[in-house]
Amino acid sequence: MFPKNIGAADRVIRVILGVALLAFFFLVPASPWHWAGLIGIVLLFTVVIGSCPLYTVLGLSTRPAAR
Repeated sequence: MFPKNIGAADRVIRVILGVALLAFFFLVPASPWHWAGLIGIVLLFTVVIGSCPLYTVLGLSTRPAAR
């Protein structure tokens, strides 16, 4: 359904950033940038499906080519 275009290193980075952003969302609710923490959900979702829609539109991929 979705083209796989996220490599292993990209996945690790997305998980770390996604968890950090969600932690910011829950731990700093008084911040005016509170809503930005919800971007973490998008990052974690792209890790789960293994595809980034923005990469697809731009024709990019961090996944190694199949041999």
